[in-house]
Amino acid sequence: MPDTNDESTPSINQREAQKALEKQVAQLKHEINKINRTLAERAQEVGEEAAGWYESAADNAGRTAALRTVSGAVQQNPGTVSTAFFLGAAMGLLLGLTLSDASGSGRDRWFYKRPNS
Repeated sequence: MPDTNDESTPSINQREAQKALEKQVAQLKHEINKINRTLAERAQEVGEEAAGWYESAADNAGRTAALRTVSGAVQQNPGTVSTAFFLGAAMGLLLGLTLSDASGSGRDRWFYKRPNS
């Protein structure tokens, strides 16, 4: 009579346990893949955000360098800068006067006219 409890053939409980473990391992693999995808997406978002910060910092550094250059030029040549502002103001005044005479009806609009009685 053959022995049915031979250790080389797995019992029904062992097969069920093995199938249950394989199912759990498959579920864990699926969850790990989902986590990996989420981490990859988040890493990409963080990378893009960091690139934006870097570009902003580089722009600010460029503006700061330009302002320092202008500031240095003004400190070294205050007379030149004052002259340039004065000439700009004078040209603006002349241009304004020229355009106001050309577009208006002359000086009459500045004086009060009494109605004829």
